[in-house]
Parts: sequence; structure tokens; C-alpha cells
Amino acid sequence: MGIMKRLVPHPILTLLLTFTWLCLAATWTLNSLLFGLGLGLIIPFVTQPYWPNRPRLRAPLKIAEYILVVLWDIVIANTIVARIVLFKPNADRKPAWVTIPLELKTPEAITMLAGTITMTPGTLSADLSSEGHALLVHCLDAPDPDAMRDEIKDRYERRLMEIFE
Repeated sequence: MGIMKRLVPHPILTLLLTFTWLCLAATWTLNSLLFGLGLGLIIPFVTQPYWPNRPRLRAPLKIAEYILVVLWDIVIANTIVARIVLFKPNADRKPAWVTIPLELKTPEAITMLAGTITMTPGTLSADLSSEGHALLVHCLDAPDPDAMRDEIKDRYERRLMEIFE
């Protein structure tokens, strides 16, 4: 194992933690950058024993596309949920439990899918089957549960399969 691999076991996480610290800091200064970089180096190094089988990303550049799609969907879902809550009577809403059959196999990819669904307003990941083959999702308003299932599989699961599997 090379010295760089030992000192920076998770370079992407290091960059992400540094960037996150800079976003949380009131001002972007050299001190903030150095402190963020310190956190970005120390946290992955200390938590390295808890990552024995690091996930391999097949298409790391697809992550940016995935993030943009999720952020766009969160913005759109916020307006849709606001419209449902403000203008759609309770009697006209069609809440539904939707089972999403999973093609994803890696725990990291399944966790990202469940987290994405929960972060998107109007949907909530409620349960994962014991074998990890299906995800139970609650939808605030789903007149067509099959269409909701297909949308989740197409917009999120397909992209996660390109990234992780």
C-alpha cells in the first residue's frame, strides 16, 4: 500500500469534507481552508477501519449528473408538495405504499436510493425487505403507484447502477 493511500485513504471524502467545511464557514479564508483540509484528512483516516470494503465506483463522473438530477427533483417536488398541501383537499389525495423491486445489490447503492427517496419531498423510504430485494416507499399523492415505481427506477436506480454496479 502506497504512502499516499495510507495518508489519504478516501480522497473523494477528503475533498467533500473540506468543501463542506468551507460551505459552513462564515468566510472563505486560508484558515478555514486549512482547518477544513485538516478535518478532511483526519476524519477519513480515523474512520478507515470501519470501511473494510470500500465501494468501487464504476463511473465516478456520473455522480455529478446524479446529484444535479436529485437537486432538480427536490426543487420540483417542493413546489408540487406545497401545491398539494395548500390546494388539494384531503379527500382528493391518493396516498400510497409503493414497493420498488430492486436490481441494486450493493448496500451503498441501496442506501443512496433510500436516502434520495426520503430527501425528495412527498416520498419516504419506509422499509427494506430482509433479502434486500425490495424497498417500501410511502408517497403523499400517487394516483398511479406503478408510474411512481417506474419513475423511481428510471430516474434514480438506473443511474445508481451505472455508478456502483
